[in-house]
Amino acid sequence: MKRLLIIAFAMTSTAASLCVQAQTYQWKDANGRTIISDTPGPGAAKSPRSTGNAAPAPAPAAEKAGEAVKAAPPPPQKSIADLNLEFKKRQQDAKEKADKEAKDQAARAENQENCERARRTLTALQNGQPMAQLNEKGESQLMDNSQREQEMERARRFVTEACR
Repeated sequence: MKRLLIIAFAMTSTAASLCVQAQTYQWKDANGRTIISDTPGPGAAKSPRSTGNAAPAPAPAAEKAGEAVKAAPPPPQKSIADLNLEFKKRQQDAKEKADKEAKDQAARAENQENCERARRTLTALQNGQPMAQLNEKGESQLMDNSQREQEMERARRFVTEACR
């Protein structure tokens, strides 16, 4: 068990030390996207970066018609903590957006169901199908013509409001 731990530690530290001395290059492609790679990009708009403790290699000087072309200063580096914070914020925003979309979709589905139910009720009332209501005692009794007209008007209003 102890030997296995020592081997795992040795492999991890070897892999970490290989990554520490890596050199990266950054440039913008034709679409304006920033590309970061371990190989230099096309053209003179590349700037090497170094990860770890090694000093960065100097950028190649480009000259045009005897005049030195001045490169813009590199943008300030963001710390890992800032990058992690931005990543977590993007994750939280995506989760909130997905939750909102799901809630909106559920509300639309419920509204659609209520709309269809109101249309069916209105159709049944207009066709003269027997409909019942509960009275004050909680007993079911058939609607008379005035109650039917009131219920049809209520159903029409609900259909116009809910079914847009």
